[in-house]
Amino acid sequence: MVYGLTIGQAAAFADVTVKTVRHYHRLGLVDEPDRDGSGYRRYGSRDMLRLVQVRTLAGAGVPLAEIGELLDAGPERFAAALDDVERRLNDRIEELIERRAVLHRLAAGDRLLLPERACAALDRLAELGFGADYVDLQQEALILARALVPEVFDSFLVQIERQLGDPEYVALMKRCQDAESWDPHDPRLDELACALSAKLLANRELLSMPSAFRARPDADARYGLINHHREDQAPAAARLNELLEANLRAAGVDIPHQ
Repeated sequence: MVYGLTIGQAAAFADVTVKTVRHYHRLGLVDEPDRDGSGYRRYGSRDMLRLVQVRTLAGAGVPLAEIGELLDAGPERFAAALDDVERRLNDRIEELIERRAVLHRLAAGDRLLLPERACAALDRLAELGFGADYVDLQQEALILARALVPEVFDSFLVQIERQLGDPEYVALMKRCQDAESWDPHDPRLDELACALSAKLLANRELLSMPSAFRARPDADARYGLINHHREDQAPAAARLNELLEANLRAAGVDIPHQ
């Protein structure tokens, strides 16, 4: 009568694949049993015990490189190692929960990529009568600013909040919204650019770029991705922005060049 299990039977009983058993052998986690008289390796109860122990620890998240030492350790070392594994698993669980939360936020809309202050500013734009497309454009610009120029983001928000509290500037912003439908050669764009630059220069301190941002070798590219976002869809807006930047540079403001 032949006692012991073939590798296929051992794998099935341990709920793993034959390939996994052989991998455990190569790593030295489970010793290969001796061959019987027919040349087959037969897995006995001790072999199965070790195989089940390795499979259980691996399934619990213990790295394979640590399992051999763990199983060969004394009770105290084993308990301490399991505590360490549990701590790492908890860290991993927290990381996965946070990733899931990010996915839920993304599913709920891009606005959840922004802090509450930025969302409040966007809500204020809507309350002031700006169209949904204009609010969406500002939202996208804020998302880009937060991701690409985090060192500028807070000052950018302060500037927006002040502007939204200034009725004169709000009126100019509404003209900018209307200007998107103008011909890019409309002379009113020059007048609007002059009015905007004068208003911005009244709070010149808000226009300065942090030194940490200016020190970036790719500062101009980052600035362009934000400040010229979607200009390809609105030629008049692109022209207005060009005129405004030229006026600010002429006044000594350090505006990145594209």
